[in-house]
Amino acid sequence: MATQECNTTQKENCKNTIIEPMRPVVNFPPSIWGDRLLSLCVDHSEFHAYVIAMEEPKEGLKRMLMNPTVDSNAKLSLINSVYRLGLRYHFAEEIKCQLDKLFMELKMEDYDEADLYTISINFKVFRQHGYKLSCDVFNKFKDHSSGKFNEYITADVRGMLSMYEATQVCTTGEYILDEAMAFTEAQLMGIVDTLEGNLAKQVKHALRSPSHRGMQMVEARLYFFNYEEECSKHDSLLKLANAHFNLLQLQHKEELFIFTKWVKDMEFKKITPYARDRTPELYLWAVGIFLEPHYSHARIIISKMAQLLMVLDDIYDAYGTIEELRLLTNAINRWEISAIDQLPEYIKPLYKILLDELTDIENQLPKEGRTKRLDASKQAFQEVARCYHQEAEWRFSKQVPSYEEYMKNGLITSTYNVFSTYSLMNMGEINSEEALVWYQTHPKILEATKLIGRLYNDVTSFEFEGERAEQVESVHTYMKTFGLPENIVVDELKKIIENAWKDINEECLKPTEVSMELLAPILNLARITDMVYRHNDRFTFPEATTVEYVTLLVIDSIPMY
Repeated sequence: MATQECNTTQKENCKNTIIEPMRPVVNFPPSIWGDRLLSLCVDHSEFHAYVIAMEEPKEGLKRMLMNPTVDSNAKLSLINSVYRLGLRYHFAEEIKCQLDKLFMELKMEDYDEADLYTISINFKVFRQHGYKLSCDVFNKFKDHSSGKFNEYITADVRGMLSMYEATQVCTTGEYILDEAMAFTEAQLMGIVDTLEGNLAKQVKHALRSPSHRGMQMVEARLYFFNYEEECSKHDSLLKLANAHFNLLQLQHKEELFIFTKWVKDMEFKKITPYARDRTPELYLWAVGIFLEPHYSHARIIISKMAQLLMVLDDIYDAYGTIEELRLLTNAINRWEISAIDQLPEYIKPLYKILLDELTDIENQLPKEGRTKRLDASKQAFQEVARCYHQEAEWRFSKQVPSYEEYMKNGLITSTYNVFSTYSLMNMGEINSEEALVWYQTHPKILEATKLIGRLYNDVTSFEFEGERAEQVESVHTYMKTFGLPENIVVDELKKIIENAWKDINEECLKPTEVSMELLAPILNLARITDMVYRHNDRFTFPEATTVEYVTLLVIDSIPMY
């Protein structure tokens, strides 16, 4: 009788016990920031002071740019400094006017007596502004009997560094630039530890992150510090860059505070404890996409989108059961609040935030053309959810798709469709229905940027991701599809990344399909991907570079001159 009562009690207890499902949980490193970012202090009276401080040096630089007596090489050098300091948007018309004139008057024999440094600067400036100066300008530095670069240029470290930076804007089929990149990189790596002063800083950073592929505002700050000689040639340039940095830093502090407070108010730590806590790192993506001050609102919107995408990525990849993920995907496809009833309790708050926030963003759009933009933004989120779900189905069923199958899906899970759509939506007057139509044709520059995002993420995250059961990513699928070992596959995927960069460079050369203002956010997406993933996963493990860059842009101030 006693035994029977015990068994009955145990059965009742079993009925009342909720069995937690087995989850593929990953213990992501915690945030190192805590609540420090909520104490960011902004003195709004300083905004006006910095705007006033920029006026006089800006006019001085305009006069220099338009001065017909300035030597063409000196003018191109000045334009290079303006570009690298993130000031190009202040002088768009003046720069275009001067480059149109200089490029039209240019003759290849003009470079017969020019040195490596000068030719490299000129080449890079023309290419970065859309003018396809021929790579034949570098032929003079080759020994045509051996086909190799002349040894004498190895004594010109400044010239080699400039040439290495210039090779980053190459396009497909420019083999001399491929050779020059390999040659200068090998030479610079061999001597970097013997260099001193600013030249040592310049070479170390270029090898770590070439300026053309770097995050614009970070590159601008580092150029200001590492290239003192170039910046101090013109007092107006120095003063304008200084005031500009301080103005943008005030904006960045205020925007990061707003975004951080939103993350806290939405209680993401409570409702998504399984997800990464990367608030300032996500904001860094928004700063990377949009440099200019007038895109302040767009940066906040992009930061929110990045937060929502990160949480979705982590629930699909690192927490949800396959049954839960099927329900979530179905709810996002329905895109209506009534779908919340079908979701597990822990997902409901996230789903409500997703719908509420995107509706709020959409309501802020101008009425003209709103319907098409709303459809595009909603479809971008639905598409990424479906593709996250597909990866989860492969993973839970222990199925490894072919490389082609994976990449068709993986280009979507790069999330760059969402970033690009919301960037386009929040560009104000620049946006148009024609631009949206262009975007929906899957232009080559966007496809190349998605490819870089997908492959860089996979290759650099490979070791960490491999700790989980049965990951589905490009390295494994390429190995299976082509029967190649891991080291060969990684090299092959890096070659694909390099070729994608060439496609991006090609699409930014004149004549472009759309304005450079519309191409810039897509190019900048590739740049921040390179910054985050070039050497390791600096997003999941942000202790080194990403923290350094957040500190550089938001925390460390620059004294006013």
